[in-house]
Amino acid sequence: MTEPVGGVSELRVVITVDDYDAAVALYRDALGMPQIADYSAPTGRVIVVDAGRATIEIADQQHAGYVDDVEVGRRVAGQIRIALEVTDVRHATTAALDHGATLIATPTATPWESLNARLDDSNGVQLTLFGAADAPGRP
Repeated sequence: MTEPVGGVSELRVVITVDDYDAAVALYRDALGMPQIADYSAPTGRVIVVDAGRATIEIADQQHAGYVDDVEVGRRVAGQIRIALEVTDVRHATTAALDHGATLIATPTATPWESLNARLDDSNGVQLTLFGAADAPGRP
């Protein structure tokens, strides 16, 4: 492997939403992602919330279809899906639904030993909420 150039120190997934207040209520308030910056100005509103450790999962179409089949039962995800690891999948799913998310699939035990729920965040971004299968909320 070649030595990386630039040394990436942070990953930000930027979502542009039609309903800013609903997105803030979901990600910051319902899912408990701490707000770490507010760059709002007369030109528009933007906050940054902390998602803990960030990774990029690169999957081919076949694998993405397999994950959709396991979590939802059919192919539904677009090119980008956000997956958030949470302590209690069922509680986080309920909180997200209470703050405007739409349920795509209920928490489901996966072959890779996690519990995963699939949601739409009300702005068209698909979310997987996942946690250890032996964590609270296991089916």
